[in-house]
Amino acid sequence: MAKDKIIVKGAAEHNLKEVNVEIPRDELVVMTGLSGSGKSSLAFDTIYAEGQRRYVESLSAYARQFLGQMEKPKVEYIEGLSPSISIDQKTTSQNPRSTVGTVTEIYDYLRLLYARIGQPHCPQCGEEISSQTIDEIVEQVLELEERTKVQILAPVVRDRKGEHQDLLADIQRQGYVRVRVNGQIRELSEEINLDKYQWHRIEVVVDRLLIKEGVKERLADSLETALDLADGLVIVDLIEGEELLFSENFACPDCGINLEELTPRMFSFNSPYGACATCDGLGSKREFDPEFILDQQQSLNEGAIIPWRRTRSKYYPQLLAALAAEYNFSLDTPLKDLEQETIELLLYGTPRKLKFKYTNRYNRTRLHETSFKGIIGYLQRKLREASDKGRKRLEKYMSIRNCPDCTGQRLKPESLAVTFGGKSIIEITEMSIEEALNFFTEVELAERDQLIGGQILKEIRERLRFLDNVGLNYLNLSRAASTLSGGEAQRIRLATQIGSSLVGVLYILDEPSIGLHQRDNARLINTLKELRDLGNTVLVVEHDEETIRAADHVIDLGPRAGKKGGEIVAQGQVEDITAVEESLTGQYLAGEKKISVPKERQQTNGKFLEIKGAAQHNLKEIDVEIALGVFNCVTGVSGSGKSTLVNEILNKRLKQEFYKSKEKPGIHQEVLGIEEVDKVITIDQSPIGRTPRSNPATYTKVFDYIRETFAQTPEAKQRGYQKGRFSFNVKGGRCEACSGDGIIKIDMHFLSDIYVPCEVCEGQRYNQETLEIRYKGKNIADVLDMTVEEALDFFEHIPKIKRRLQTLYDVGLGYIRLGQPSTTLSGGEAQRVKLSSELGKRSTGNTVYILDEPTTGLHFADVKRLLEVLKRLRDKGNTIIVIEHNLDVIKSADYIIDLGPEGGEYGGEVIATGTPEEVAQVESSYTGQFLQNVLEH
Repeated sequence: MAKDKIIVKGAAEHNLKEVNVEIPRDELVVMTGLSGSGKSSLAFDTIYAEGQRRYVESLSAYARQFLGQMEKPKVEYIEGLSPSISIDQKTTSQNPRSTVGTVTEIYDYLRLLYARIGQPHCPQCGEEISSQTIDEIVEQVLELEERTKVQILAPVVRDRKGEHQDLLADIQRQGYVRVRVNGQIRELSEEINLDKYQWHRIEVVVDRLLIKEGVKERLADSLETALDLADGLVIVDLIEGEELLFSENFACPDCGINLEELTPRMFSFNSPYGACATCDGLGSKREFDPEFILDQQQSLNEGAIIPWRRTRSKYYPQLLAALAAEYNFSLDTPLKDLEQETIELLLYGTPRKLKFKYTNRYNRTRLHETSFKGIIGYLQRKLREASDKGRKRLEKYMSIRNCPDCTGQRLKPESLAVTFGGKSIIEITEMSIEEALNFFTEVELAERDQLIGGQILKEIRERLRFLDNVGLNYLNLSRAASTLSGGEAQRIRLATQIGSSLVGVLYILDEPSIGLHQRDNARLINTLKELRDLGNTVLVVEHDEETIRAADHVIDLGPRAGKKGGEIVAQGQVEDITAVEESLTGQYLAGEKKISVPKERQQTNGKFLEIKGAAQHNLKEIDVEIALGVFNCVTGVSGSGKSTLVNEILNKRLKQEFYKSKEKPGIHQEVLGIEEVDKVITIDQSPIGRTPRSNPATYTKVFDYIRETFAQTPEAKQRGYQKGRFSFNVKGGRCEACSGDGIIKIDMHFLSDIYVPCEVCEGQRYNQETLEIRYKGKNIADVLDMTVEEALDFFEHIPKIKRRLQTLYDVGLGYIRLGQPSTTLSGGEAQRVKLSSELGKRSTGNTVYILDEPTTGLHFADVKRLLEVLKRLRDKGNTIIVIEHNLDVIKSADYIIDLGPEGGEYGGEVIATGTPEEVAQVESSYTGQFLQNVLEH
């Protein structure tokens, strides 16, 4: 077996045609080719899948029962395979508690740093907390009211699992007869059985005494004993009253506040010991929002209280009438004209009792007396009593706001009051990666602190440096992981892997350059090389030209996509690829094929969407004009504010206007020119469906016409079959053994579930009678198994089917099958299916189309086709707004808005606007600098 190669023989997964390939080890290898040519099938579904399967097979039977059975990919054999790690574009986590800091483990090191060398301060007065003497503790206890009975306790176990029998025996040997276990006093002579799986508190009862004159000496002795037993902590329990915690180590004598010893869990917002008690460490709370509850344009009689519009209850109208009479306001006045005090009264209620005659639905009248709880009060009560379905209905009247107690900082006041270098742990996490790196590079430690925290600081600095190297210097550690783009999440995992310093690993990456400006691409490539130089094989599926040229070895798949792909067209160094005529990649790399700069650009019609005072996130209260009727491109380095401007502000504002969306736009003053457009369509990379039942044919509605065509066949008419007969979602024509799924899930009990083709329909989804109906020799299952390109020829004489299939073909999806489950489509493919669906509709000419990085997963040739499609939409009078880093797209735009100059705090400004030629002349624009090169060729 060759030790310097990974040898793959007979790979036949998906569209791969018995591929044989040798991949050099310990090199940076790039796999490229047209979308759908088989790159991912070879890299992820074959090589990575086999690596994972072998790893699972190497484990014990006990471990395998939790991991499940893994199918062997369709490959004859693979030799020289190393342990494999996949770094793909899936978002890191949807958990609201997961942040960049927790995902990268930097926050874990920060917690340790603060616990070991953090400086505690009083959460009330802000003064540094220092140790206090027994005399000071005695004086504080003696300040309690005379004749107060107290119990002096030594907390020897605080929230630690275990049975602690040895400890209890030791306490008894010291002469103590009572302990308090989880709040209950127990005699040590009793049998105390502690369940080791529970959390416990055990406090030794040292003394009981009455606070009175002359008790000082005895109190001091008891406190000293307790402090010795519990390492500097003591509890003074006011029997049938509150408990006071005193500490020799951390106490503020001015405020009477005592803190426990600092531990890492005190700085965790995922632990009850550190999390803010109000929001449980989330930093925010979902609360009823007056904006979603009240319609300011209407009066109460017209239904201004939105949640009460559909209620049949006669109670609320009569209650409001009584309230209006008591406080002298009109039920017929629009809310916008009422006093603010009246609005507050409606929302939050009044304790004053209201007396009114109440007539119920049975027309029985009685005198009723009640206080008005306020609309929000009534909704909160309903929320407490609601079922899950009811809660979801009520959540549309709520918005997420910062927690009122921790103001979004997630931690308890005691934790926030601990500082390092003059900053709390949350202040550190709110810095950008670049700022945090500078802070930890410049911070100086005392000799003792250097001994304790030096290694921790080294780990923090290294991890921050890795994040900076992969172009994520604009992110902050408190950024929610769920808000990261696929490219950002992938680069975070890449930085984490470099930090792990593993050797001899096969890393497989899926387009790591996504979302990265050309300025930062070189740093990413250097990071990939650093991973290689550690002694690893780095296999990258990529379309980026700079990455391809930087590779040690290139493997080009094709020659086309789908059934016409799945072969190795060329491999070797870049010169080897350009020498192969059949290689489309080679032709573009050699310059024989290219995406030309448009000879003419669409002129603006003088109308604009004007965003005024955009200030969300890092935007610096900017005014931005987006030209209508042209192809706009919003550019800038990663983190400059592009997505915030387009997705958070403009898109949400337009959706509010056209679709009454409840999502709040980001901070801005106003958007002018909305009257010039009639709708907004967002074409993003989210899945077109969540289940295998959804597919390109159903999503684009072409399946409706295909089913109609089958229903029009003579045999279908003779049997009385309607088009519903050819749906796999309803009873009648589908196979009932699998309910039209084509597959059956088998419960393997302690192994993972497996899916097998239905034995009755053999995966065809329909019953035998339905499959007997044929059009041009094909049944409905045969049609669903066709690629778009095959179906285009098959239905060439049916215009309404051909038109929709043509749009799928035009966006570069000729290779996907009509019935391909939506769950198997990549984000880029899902985006192009949506784009084709929009192309198939009749255009009004006044639509705004918003696309976020549509070139994801696209080869040079596919980008060229995508641009033709976008220009078709523009030529109908529509407005195209694309967020993009791809220079071929940017140079093809009619109008550019370039943001920057940097990412994060140093971005958020408009650097340049105008045509690509105009932006290229702006020296301060990074985008302009790169445009100069591509416009000259």
